[in-house]
Amino acid sequence: MRTRSFGTFSANIKHVCFLDLLQYVMELTFLRLMGGWHLLIAVSAAASALSRAGETHAKVNTSAAAHFHSFRKKFHRLYEVDSEELIRRRLYFQNATLRHLYLNSFSTEPQSARYGINQFSDLSQMEFSDVYLRAFSSRAPAFSGGSIKEFPAKFDWREKGVVGPVQNQLSCGSCWAFSVVGAVQSVYAIGGSQLEQLSVQQVVDCSFKNKGCDGGSPSVALTWLKQTKVKLVTQSDYPYKAKTGICHFFSRSHGGVSVKDFSLQDFSGQEEAMMGQLVQNGPLAVIVDAVSWQDYLGGIIQHHCTSQWSNHAVLVVGYDTTGEIPYWIVQNSWGTSWGNEGYVYVKIGSNVCGKFITSCGFVHLFIWVLFSFPHELTMRHFGFFAGIAESVAAVFL
Repeated sequence: MRTRSFGTFSANIKHVCFLDLLQYVMELTFLRLMGGWHLLIAVSAAASALSRAGETHAKVNTSAAAHFHSFRKKFHRLYEVDSEELIRRRLYFQNATLRHLYLNSFSTEPQSARYGINQFSDLSQMEFSDVYLRAFSSRAPAFSGGSIKEFPAKFDWREKGVVGPVQNQLSCGSCWAFSVVGAVQSVYAIGGSQLEQLSVQQVVDCSFKNKGCDGGSPSVALTWLKQTKVKLVTQSDYPYKAKTGICHFFSRSHGGVSVKDFSLQDFSGQEEAMMGQLVQNGPLAVIVDAVSWQDYLGGIIQHHCTSQWSNHAVLVVGYDTTGEIPYWIVQNSWGTSWGNEGYVYVKIGSNVCGKFITSCGFVHLFIWVLFSFPHELTMRHFGFFAGIAESVAAVFL
């Protein structure tokens, strides 16, 4: 992982130098939280934060080391040399005193998103993006199938027992593979079979037109699965290594799950249609703008995302419109210590996170799957969205 030098470290945040402030402003600009930001606003927010920090620097000095030690212990941080520890320590306090203050200034409602210290707090925003925001989007045609007239106000596929547990991609840019495998194994379970943990590492290693831990596209991965008829084996057969390895091949007689077909759709401005398709078809693999998710702790995200960028692949497993703020329920691949036990909630209908809600540019991957496991012969049918197919056969061989 690359690191950046920030000069001499000082635990006293009152003495944050001008270069630190300039860096913070530049990173706020990079964050692209809101399209109408001006540099003056960012400078004002940073200067205000520094002023308040100076007033309480004595308290910070007495507790700074203890806080950072607790962070290292909780997230198992080991730094190879003292100079790296100083850099990470400085980043940790910059995040805690500047960026978190700004992000939380928008959280005025009880259900609003909260931002603070998590496992990414010793990373710069550039580093975070380089490692974790590695999904590449594909152009998708606008959905034209029409809305399903009746669907519940609240729905969650986890309650049906067809969503796999939250996993952790670690320092590998494999979110694209996690979203694809998560969707495929859910469709398999919705068909009436036992939920299987399928191999993400197999997709990372073998989807040759993608870049493994350096990033990839869910649609490219699904195209590879469809064209090659490769069977996804179980995670126990091909465990996750968090690094790009040599593709392992299995015999034709080895059990697995093959993707028969899939469809790529854009649901911009069609939230109800999207809800209906999620209820009817299963969890949806999507591409989003997740730049501001680095600091997310919980609550419903309503700000700090754009409609112009897509960089992270996740799995939408449900929604809830019964409260004051309707939101999508989204499974991430950053482990259970992140967010709401590995999940993030994003407001429905305010162009939040770009390829997300309204669903501005929301890219969905609808998957038709041919399941092949030995010693069984059964025919099953899955209802899919209008205008595409009424049913698809899943044959167990």
